[in-house]
Amino acid sequence: MEFRTRIHGRGGQGVVTAAELLSVAAFLEGRHAQAFPTFGSERTGAPVVSFCRISDRPIRVREPITEPHAVIVQDATLLRQIDVLSGLRPDGHVLINSTRTPEELGVSCWTIPASEIALRHVGRPLPNAVLLGGFCAVTGLLLLESVQAAIREAFPGPIAEANVAAAGEAYTYLREVVRA
Repeated sequence: MEFRTRIHGRGGQGVVTAAELLSVAAFLEGRHAQAFPTFGSERTGAPVVSFCRISDRPIRVREPITEPHAVIVQDATLLRQIDVLSGLRPDGHVLINSTRTPEELGVSCWTIPASEIALRHVGRPLPNAVLLGGFCAVTGLLLLESVQAAIREAFPGPIAEANVAAAGEAYTYLREVVRA
């Protein structure tokens, strides 16, 4: 089976990197993966979408994901601007970076204060690694250790370890929510 993830955010939030890290984590687990972005104007703050496909078989299709199994929203303000849930499968997962509850957002989803967790660990409010840890907890698709290994491959020393810790905190936080 192919698992399709769409990641929404804004330029400068690491949306493209998030999809790439998911694909590397999948490769580390011996799976096939594909990650790519799409965006209009290339400026900080503009809406950006990236995609990641993970499969046990080679992936031949090369087009944007219109029916995702999971949607990650790195900036909750996008909920008012674009239909981030478009095409979401009925059994799909939605993970949103927000301090607000799903009820307050009016969306059936999991929320996590990813920017705040990142600020504590990394010193900058970049939610991508945090949300990937949360993705592991919510979907069970990838091992947290695989995502953490992908982070270590992509970033040098202390930056990697700070992001690894942030992803770990998100995983633990959401595992408690998922079990509840």
